[in-house]
Amino acid sequence: MTFCVNTDCFGDLPLDAALDVVAELGLDAVEIAAGGHSDAPHLRIGELLADPAARARFAEAIRSRGLTLNAINCSADPLHPRHGAEHRRLIEDSLRLAGELGVDKVVTMSGCPGDAPGAPTINWIWFPWPDDMMAIRERQWEVAVEVWRELADRAEANGVRRIALELLPLQLVYNVPTLLRLRDEIGPVIGANIDPSHMFWQQMDPVRVVQALGPAVHHVHLKDTELYPDELALNGVLDSRPWTDPEHRAWIFRTIGEGHPASFWRAFFAALREAGYDDVLSVENEDLHLPGASGVRAAIDFATPLLEPAWRPVA
Repeated sequence: MTFCVNTDCFGDLPLDAALDVVAELGLDAVEIAAGGHSDAPHLRIGELLADPAARARFAEAIRSRGLTLNAINCSADPLHPRHGAEHRRLIEDSLRLAGELGVDKVVTMSGCPGDAPGAPTINWIWFPWPDDMMAIRERQWEVAVEVWRELADRAEANGVRRIALELLPLQLVYNVPTLLRLRDEIGPVIGANIDPSHMFWQQMDPVRVVQALGPAVHHVHLKDTELYPDELALNGVLDSRPWTDPEHRAWIFRTIGEGHPASFWRAFFAALREAGYDDVLSVENEDLHLPGASGVRAAIDFATPLLEPAWRPVA
């Protein structure tokens, strides 16, 4: 196994400088965002698709530092009532670019439709009451299957073998049953991006999730969540207070080890190995207390001694 990093955590740096930091950290691979909910600070997808010379320079910037491009991240909302068409094009473009660069994995999200034609925004239905909510959700699934069949065909045409969907609330696919439902409908190109941080606050067990999904685990984000019991007691997990006020939230994202102990992460890495996962552990640093390279280094230093001996730690 190798460590990887989502370069968005170096979003204040240009591409070359960000790649220099990744190389200095001793990592092997990068995951680079193409747009969607990312500003895509290191990849201009239109330019790269239009200009073979630009693609060559981009690929060489990565290769010359001893790195590989493991995945293109496209955190899009392809089913959104207003900007779904734009985000579908972004996913299609990401699949095309992956094919041009010889990358076989795209990380994205399932999206979530609205509750009716003409809806202004999504309607994420997570509670089975009142009864009409279930009928709306089934119509949403019909839309999702149609869109994702088309996107899966685009993936196959471009040599992309894995679409890793982040199991994120506000998406139609956000847990084990919903991931398996879409995978059963579309095929094995659909899999999961396992990000434990989103599971912790929902009271899911990432180890059990990995065990349940097995070969459907396509990608892994290393990110933790710190829970604050006093705030949880009053606000619950559905805390909508802003990220910019972390001291008053019920939970916040942290670098690994700052929310859950080594015993959890050792079990998590063992579950990945037992599931046959043989790919990157991609650090996605969104820790406001340990930003940028400090959080990435903390994650690598924490994770390295917990990996099984057969796994190759960072040099």
